[in-house]
This record gives sequence, structure tokens and C-alpha cells, in this order.
Amino acid sequence: MAEREHRRDRRDREEAAPEFADRLVAINRVSKTVKGGKRFGFAALVVVGDQKGRVGFGKGKAKEVPEAIRKATEQAKRSMIRVPLRDGRTLHHDMEGRHGAGRVVMRTAVAGTGIIAGGPMRAVFEMLGVQDVVSKSLGSQNPYNMIRATFDGLLREQSPRAVAQRRGKKVGDILRKPDAAAETVEA
Repeated sequence: MAEREHRRDRRDREEAAPEFADRLVAINRVSKTVKGGKRFGFAALVVVGDQKGRVGFGKGKAKEVPEAIRKATEQAKRSMIRVPLRDGRTLHHDMEGRHGAGRVVMRTAVAGTGIIAGGPMRAVFEMLGVQDVVSKSLGSQNPYNMIRATFDGLLREQSPRAVAQRRGKKVGDILRKPDAAAETVEA
């Protein structure tokens, strides 16, 4: 009886959770050579996000494409990260991410710029809810490495509020221009 109630509570929580959008980034057909010939399977790479600052990616393998996509989506939902966004539309600062031979550069952009990014990186930014960003992929063009490098960079992003709290200062002190601080000292 208690187990049934526990399952019902978990299902209610899942239904109450925010709705996620997902994007299929890549699908690969893989084969295993066996005595009678070849057995084919599929590997899927999926990016999931709420388009409000949370994003995750997952990969799944199965004999059929829909099953591989389902597994990848479930893994992506379990591995979500929260990324602070400036004004809900762009990144707080420029950053670089690396994974293996993959290297990506992400820069903030003014309103109206749009998402300037290639393939897998575009999927990550769209699912994250970023509207203005300029990015460049350097090195590996493998979608798995590009997404991991993008996540590496996004994990390094810090909001001015978090930096101010860690340093025991006010947000205004962190964001103030160095030239303005020098002028007040001289005056």
C-alpha cells in the first residue's frame, strides 16, 4: 500500500515539474559484427532544456531509433545544470570551454544579435533560452565533444551576484567600471 502511494507521489511530482523542450542533435548507426553477419543499433544525442536557464544533454543507445532517443532524453533530464543569464537573454561574460580536442568560445551579445552558433552549440543555446550569443567552435567538429565543451564553458559562468556574495561585496562594486573608481579616488 505504501509503495503504491509512493509511486503516485512520484508521478504527481513529475507531472508538476516544468515542461522541457528537447532537441535531437545527432543520431549514429552503429554495427556489431557477429557470427551470422552484422547487428545494427542506434546511438542518439539529445539536448533538453526549459528555455529559462536550465539545460542538459544525454546519449542513449538501443536497437531502435525511438528507444535510443527516449533513453537519451531521460539521461538529459537527469543531468541538467542551471546557468545564470543576463536579462534572461544572454550570457554574463565571455568564456571558453574545452573537452578533448574540442574548444568553443562563447561571447555575450547585444539585444537583437540572435544565436550565432553552429549545429550542436545552437541546440544547447536554444534549449537554454539564450536569445543573443556569438560563439565559435574551434578544433573538433564531433557533436559529442562540441556539446561537452559548451557545457564546460557554461559551468564556468558566474553571475555578478554570486561573485559579489563570494567576495563579500555589493553587486555595484563588482560591476563598477575601473575608470569610474579611479575618478572618485582623485576627486
